[in-house]
Amino acid sequence: MTTDSSRPLEIDTSKAHPARVYDWLLGGKDNYPVDEAVGRTLPPEAHDAARQNRAFMNRAVARLAAQGIDQFLDIGTGIPTEPNLHQIVQRTVPTAKVVYADNDPIVLRHAEALLVSRPEGATDYIQADVRTPDEIVRHARSILDFDRPIAMSLIALMHFVPDDQDAHGIVRRLVDTLPSGSYLVLSHAAIDLFPELAEQVVAQYAKGGIRLGFRTRAEVARFFDGLELIEPGLVTATEWYGPEQERPEPEESGIYAAVARIP
Repeated sequence: MTTDSSRPLEIDTSKAHPARVYDWLLGGKDNYPVDEAVGRTLPPEAHDAARQNRAFMNRAVARLAAQGIDQFLDIGTGIPTEPNLHQIVQRTVPTAKVVYADNDPIVLRHAEALLVSRPEGATDYIQADVRTPDEIVRHARSILDFDRPIAMSLIALMHFVPDDQDAHGIVRRLVDTLPSGSYLVLSHAAIDLFPELAEQVVAQYAKGGIRLGFRTRAEVARFFDGLELIEPGLVTATEWYGPEQERPEPEESGIYAAVARIP
């Protein structure tokens, strides 16, 4: 595995960071009091959402690997939590290549230690922000073959990019770099499924200095404009599973999720 080490490792512990709050919600230890402070103000459903997002990611990438996809670009990786994406896909495709990207330097620290590929495959990591998609793609091209299908995952990420930061335009720019036969894997917090809970979460994150842009189903669907949604389409995270996969336990979810093929 290689990582981008061109930037100094400077971790700001005075401000909460989404990756570290998410780590706390998942029961991880790689967070700081400022992150825990935000996490403790969130409703219990926030813990469920973090778990549901991870489970959706596991099912989605396992399904794509079973279809023969052997290249993955995971943006907004978060602090490593096993099983990581490369561990899931390399069970099926040992030669799979995975490029991770996240804007929290603490993820880089753990990526170097934990994101270890099987010998037949490869993993790579870049500290970068989804708001600089060209930088991410430029780095990914050094590992992935952009003439062959790539699965790009944006798990619980784009609701941290409000509308005034052009979330839909960013995803479109990323998708436009991918060849035909590639896939977009995306999960996103909903504003319209449980509005009062969603507004509470948005308000508590804002107090911690983190802006959120939860969206309606129609607004999430826009991320997939021009793409071919695969079954079961755009549903909640707990409703998404492949035809050969075990159905998740039924439970309410405030997360939309889908996988779409790039024609």
